[in-house]
Amino acid sequence: MGTPLWSPPDDVRDTSRIGAYLAWLERERGLRFADYRALWEWSVADLPAFWSSIWEHFGVHAYDPPRTVLADPAMPGARWFPGATLNYAEHVLTAKTAEGPVVLARSQTRAHRDLTVEDLKDQVARVRAGLRARGVGRGDRVVAYAPNIPETLILMLAAASLGAIFSSCAPEFGVRSVIDRWRQIAPTLLVAVDGYRYGEKAVDRRAEVAEIRAALPTLTHTVMITYLGDGEPDAEPWAGLAAPTTEPLTFTPVPFDHPLYVLYSSGTTGLPKPIVHGHGGILLEHLKMLALHHDLGPGDRFLWFTTTGWMMWNFLVSGPAVGASIVLFDGNPAHPDLGAMWRLAEETGTTYFGTSAPFLMACRKAGVTPPELPRLRGIGSTGAPLPAEGFDWVYDNVHRDLRLDSLSGGTDVCTGFVGGSPLLPVHSGRIACRALGARVEAFDAAGKPVLDRLGELVITAPMPSMPVGFWGDEDGSRYREAYFDVFPGVWRHGDWITIGEDGSCAITGRSDATLNRGGVRLGTAEFYSVVEGLDEVADSLVVHLEETDELLLFVVPAAGSDLDLRRVRDALRTGLSPRHTPDEIHPVAAVPRTLSGKKLEVPVKRILGGTPAGEAAAKGALANPESLTAFEQLAARRHAER
Repeated sequence: MGTPLWSPPDDVRDTSRIGAYLAWLERERGLRFADYRALWEWSVADLPAFWSSIWEHFGVHAYDPPRTVLADPAMPGARWFPGATLNYAEHVLTAKTAEGPVVLARSQTRAHRDLTVEDLKDQVARVRAGLRARGVGRGDRVVAYAPNIPETLILMLAAASLGAIFSSCAPEFGVRSVIDRWRQIAPTLLVAVDGYRYGEKAVDRRAEVAEIRAALPTLTHTVMITYLGDGEPDAEPWAGLAAPTTEPLTFTPVPFDHPLYVLYSSGTTGLPKPIVHGHGGILLEHLKMLALHHDLGPGDRFLWFTTTGWMMWNFLVSGPAVGASIVLFDGNPAHPDLGAMWRLAEETGTTYFGTSAPFLMACRKAGVTPPELPRLRGIGSTGAPLPAEGFDWVYDNVHRDLRLDSLSGGTDVCTGFVGGSPLLPVHSGRIACRALGARVEAFDAAGKPVLDRLGELVITAPMPSMPVGFWGDEDGSRYREAYFDVFPGVWRHGDWITIGEDGSCAITGRSDATLNRGGVRLGTAEFYSVVEGLDEVADSLVVHLEETDELLLFVVPAAGSDLDLRRVRDALRTGLSPRHTPDEIHPVAAVPRTLSGKKLEVPVKRILGGTPAGEAAAKGALANPESLTAFEQLAARRHAER
């Protein structure tokens, strides 16, 4: 792999949180590990010992102790820490942090806002009392149509403190996307913003909020945050929900697997899957990942650019549980230019900055020169594979004395399966390691593990943050079909991965067709429901080219109609989000489909990336193999123009 771009300092075991954990293991358990690889192998070979060590090392507070660690290791359905009761919100609000703000909120809509731990506790106590006064209790669903602002965090923690269940959608989501998600979970209370500002553009969302309310008959209360300044006359104001209270801040003990929040799959093959995450699994996973892999603790300031519609928001806001302060940002990350986020990191004293691979590649292409960032120790990149050129740009243009973590995981587990470690060097184009406690392997088509060869990313042992289940999936059939239908008893994630002999790896891309732009994750099924809802469109296919961050839409015009491309763009912008407006729209005669009628997004993406059509798809399995010709011709034209 050549010379590392970054290597761990000689005193890493004395200065890092993973070093402190290793010392604790030796002192408390009599376990010694020579290097990261030995530690990882133990962590996946003896799951009860590893996860109980995470529990003890981080001082998880249980109201009732667990009877055991792992009652049943079989997947799906592994049972972790049965008998234990705890509360996720308690650990976020009571961990030891440094002096100063624990939340630094920056926005293009309103003035800066900082909250100390005491401020945050006070606001959570107020909203907790407000929720109780409105009849919200354990098991009720509370939803937020709101951006990455303190109120969203406060609402989530208040709901969690009661044992209620939280779910959020970013306000740039169109009405259809929101209703498809929340109708499945039947929420009781909605908190929404009246609008937001994206760069210089003010976006009014009051009409969308009205439509969402009308489509959710289970709502008993709607609370409006006057974020843009217009409010809503027939909704309660946020100030009423967060009114002063004499009620103390307390935490309802709930079982380890009690639902904390519902995240959603991207809806590639139908309605978005409502993925239920539990209090205990999320707590343990985020303690492990944030502290031992990202090396976050008291004194750190943690910024990850994300929206509330992406699991990275849920990951970010766990930062205080390991003692770190968090930076919340709402707005256009490229306004007024691509240097904006780097300047934000400078202004807030960020020590760890998380972003996406397309953002880093866009900075490279635009020739961005970040300011000096002497406090920055780490950069995280996810959302797509980061090419070697992205690594090189960071070390040439940010600074060389930082650790760049390329990581990959998913909404399904609300974490990364693979990423970086303070104990390991950084090599260009490589992901440093498989995460502790995650038995990641590459399987060939026969279900056999392979090294140094491309394979399906699978997890062959359970993790506590695997979903509790899917909401409403009473018999577990949707859950089993989503992850366990290809390799029985083994989680198949949907990524292509190559794992090296040294444990480093490379993700080549999704083996499905999820779209992910600027923190908004969306599936093709939702995309098609909008496009094909237009009378002039007979069929369509969309692909996202991660390397160039281009969204290409192909449409088959309906017979006898005139295709209005502006109407297609407007429908997607208003129905889904501005970030899912295609860069290019191409009329085609037909969309390639399998004999069973499935669209071939991934083969088309490969063809546009330069793979010959005969290698990208088995033409004998296609109902209309001649349809691939148009995509081959487009790929040739695009290549010739570069």
